[in-house]
Amino acid sequence: MTNDARPAGGTRARRRAAVLAAVGGCALVAAGTTPAAAHPAGHGHRLAYVALGDSYTSGPGIPTQVDAGCARSDRNYPSLVARRVRPTTLTDVSCSGATTVQMWQAQGTNRPQLDAVSRHTDLVSLQIGGNDVGFGAIIATCARLRVQDPAGSPCERFYEASGQDALALAVRQTAPKITEILRAVHARAPHARVVVVGYPDLLPDDGAGCFPQVPFAQGDFAYLRDTEKRLNLMLRTVAGRNRAAYADTYGPTVGHDMCKAPADRWIEPLQPAAPAAPAHPNARGEEAMAGAVLHRLAGNRGHR
Repeated sequence: MTNDARPAGGTRARRRAAVLAAVGGCALVAAGTTPAAAHPAGHGHRLAYVALGDSYTSGPGIPTQVDAGCARSDRNYPSLVARRVRPTTLTDVSCSGATTVQMWQAQGTNRPQLDAVSRHTDLVSLQIGGNDVGFGAIIATCARLRVQDPAGSPCERFYEASGQDALALAVRQTAPKITEILRAVHARAPHARVVVVGYPDLLPDDGAGCFPQVPFAQGDFAYLRDTEKRLNLMLRTVAGRNRAAYADTYGPTVGHDMCKAPADRWIEPLQPAAPAAPAHPNARGEEAMAGAVLHRLAGNRGHR
């Protein structure tokens, strides 16, 4: 962690103005369209953007993959945000499989993600925590347990067998890790604008199921939906307490979850029909998340 002195208030204001100038006055990126380019952020301004995150950020399976080790796409939402904001530099170190640990520890050839953040950084986006809670293991467990009670909630019973909800506990235990990351980001880049990015709507918001497309028991769809909402609420709360904005990607993606028809979904099911990893955003999902980030950078609080 660096010990750089905090820049003077005027410098911070100019840097923040540069970020806002790059996105202010623009229309929200429409879902299903690629963000259009914007003019650079003012005369003589530099804008350094660093993207931190896991596979929901990196865009595994979405063409074109530019980093095989991290399954990173050049059409992920940081790349789309950069096309609109036109930063001087985009340093995207997001990596599939990353947990909060990878902020400080290398992941294969990907250096610790926080190494990319410095006193020259003006904008940071952070989307992390899903793997700490155990997205992959949860999907595998719930699919396996379905046969025990297809119409019930065997996965919920499994995670609550100890008398408390193990997934709710995992979310609570992840909160201080997100806090630590945000404090480290602010220490390394005191003048940067920081945006915590939530996770998109993976399952039907009304709790309906869609077996066999998504192989969970009927009652577990609502349970897993609520678990994701709990994770997003935690991210929003921690962001607000640590001088970071929060980009809601859940609201704008409702109705485009992995249970929907291929033409309507922005999240692919366990057997993807579009180029994307199972249970991950496809190209349209990444576009929707880019729109949410740009919307938040522009200072808007609504979903659309």
